[in-house]
Amino acid sequence: MRRHLAAMLLAAVPAAAAAHPHIYVDTGIEVIFDAQGKAEALRITWVYDEFYSLLLVEERGLDADHDGTATPEETAQLQGFDMKWEPGFPGDTYLLSGDVEHKLSGPSDWTASYQGGRLTSTHLRRIAPALGLDAPLKVQVYDPGFYTAYTIAFDPVLTGLPAGCAAQVFTPDRDAADERLLAALAEYGADEDVEMDFPAIGAAFSEEVRITCGG
Repeated sequence: MRRHLAAMLLAAVPAAAAAHPHIYVDTGIEVIFDAQGKAEALRITWVYDEFYSLLLVEERGLDADHDGTATPEETAQLQGFDMKWEPGFPGDTYLLSGDVEHKLSGPSDWTASYQGGRLTSTHLRRIAPALGLDAPLKVQVYDPGFYTAYTIAFDPVLTGLPAGCAAQVFTPDRDAADERLLAALAEYGADEDVEMDFPAIGAAFSEEVRITCGG
């Protein structure tokens, strides 16, 4: 029944809307703690899907031999390719202590590489002031507009984690998230440009690293 409903709803909205997301990113999260056991920075890794990686590489005229790997000279040209953020852009990474969101710095110390046909970038986001672990620390990854889909594909790295603390990865209820997306799309009329004004549904698909201490 759910698949039948989904098919009917998708048939009622523009084809472009059904194409979301457009970019798929495997994500890695490192949480860095200071000497007092407080979280002081995040290092985020993004590994882009093969198709999007190919588009970006060809756009820049790189990988002339098409072996899926950048030369040292080409790698140098890739540095910072995805770090030109508009002011206020949250970087599709959100940090919460309990239910309170905390601002992260802009990106720094970035790297980029192209191997195995996929672009990989990393960047550092600083936390000021550093956060203690009195409440669960949550790192969420999502694009509000769901143009990009993020998956936490690697085990979290916890550098300097205090004793007695551990991390878990939480994934959303995909069926419930899909239903929310379809319900939002069903609100659009046939003459509305869904692609240009896509509903801010990305949080429903958010994956999360959660760090807790003690029992």
